[in-house]
Amino acid sequence: MSRKLISFDWAIKRILRSKANFEILEGFLSELLKEDITILEVLESESNQERRDDKFNRLDIKVKNQKQEIVLIEIQYDREMDYLQRILYASSKAITEHMKESYAYAKVTKIISISILYFDFGDGDDYIYKGTTNFIGLHNKSLLQLNEKQKELYKVENVENIYPEYYLIKIKNFENNSKDSLDEWINFLKNEEIPDNPIAKGLLKAKETLDYLKMDDDEREEYERYQKSLHDQASAYESTYVVGRIDGMKQGIEKGIEQEKINIARNLLKANIDIDTIVLSTGLSREEIGRI
Repeated sequence: MSRKLISFDWAIKRILRSKANFEILEGFLSELLKEDITILEVLESESNQERRDDKFNRLDIKVKNQKQEIVLIEIQYDREMDYLQRILYASSKAITEHMKESYAYAKVTKIISISILYFDFGDGDDYIYKGTTNFIGLHNKSLLQLNEKQKELYKVENVENIYPEYYLIKIKNFENNSKDSLDEWINFLKNEEIPDNPIAKGLLKAKETLDYLKMDDDEREEYERYQKSLHDQASAYESTYVVGRIDGMKQGIEKGIEQEKINIARNLLKANIDIDTIVLSTGLSREEIGRI
């Protein structure tokens, strides 16, 4: 029997910042990035400031991967129309925040931006997308490579290793069929469920730590308020965007029908048809026809 688990976005804000629970995030990042990740610290940046009315769930952390590179990861849960521009701004800001004034540009920190998207985003049927930067020749389509001196200076093998990396996880596109250990994580992110014997790194710890029943009364009450606020935000989005779009379509159709009546009346006037016949044919009033 599955136990109710705390949602991942709530855990990011309240639980996973603790060093005792780094194993959970390390497991998720290791499965997604396909290498062992060790969290060094949660960064004290503006984006990590916790506010009761904060609608963003974002965590900036400093990690160490197998190549001993320092990587900044930001995990985001958000609902915005201009989301691509927002993550571009956030990654750029993270670079400047962690770049010391005296450092040469070769010391620019690698940024990996991970977005967990619970809303419809973009036109694509996969549930995990990765974006990188490369330079392609306009004429011969060759991929620009680093020379040996640059590799030594930058401590990377490829151009794309220098620039920010973006992962977009479209939760709604996941079909609840776990094929590998990463899918176990995606299933948890979507359904807040973890199998009894998970194979994915960090999930066993998550199953123990994120148990809803282990919350005290105050924590449970605050969690329920948070969940309600998410539903309220979703309802507001439906009423302002979706319903507004439907109303706009209806208004457009009505306007198109009205314009068609005017066009018919104009043609009938040119053919010297009498006003009474035009009124019957179009449904327009004499006054409306007189203004054509």
